[in-house]
Amino acid sequence: MTDNTARLDHVVLWVSDPVAAADFYEQAVGLEPIRVAEFTEGKVSFPSVRLNEETILDLAPLPMAARMNMVPGGDKSAGHPVNHVCIALTEGGYDSLRARLEEREVPVSDHGRHSYGARGPAVRSFYFRDPDGNVFEARYYDDADAEAEADAEA
Repeated sequence: MTDNTARLDHVVLWVSDPVAAADFYEQAVGLEPIRVAEFTEGKVSFPSVRLNEETILDLAPLPMAARMNMVPGGDKSAGHPVNHVCIALTEGGYDSLRARLEEREVPVSDHGRHSYGARGPAVRSFYFRDPDGNVFEARYYDDADAEAEADAEA
């Protein structure tokens, strides 16, 4: 495996209501909200939710797109097609997420099997949309297979 020190820091999602989006990600997906109070008080431009200790999802309000001028055409980034964002969970986390989504009547896809990802083939996966139409894939890997693969490479 390549010795890469790069890490995914954040993904920015365009949302119509950042507070409602943060609530969805907290209640349905189980992620920790960050800076929601500061956003509602007008102290920060957007809130976020924590995916893990290294990665957050920024919940940027759609009107903010007009201020995106860091690169030519950046103001047109709202609605730019990203196919999906994939989150890898433990088997228990995967089952809990699916149950929370179904409890809230969030449509979910059938289970996929053995789709390839960053850690090889996943045991199972499914897709869902957030309230703004962003598509997420949830998956889990067989940790025993991942450990055996790592041992074989060592």
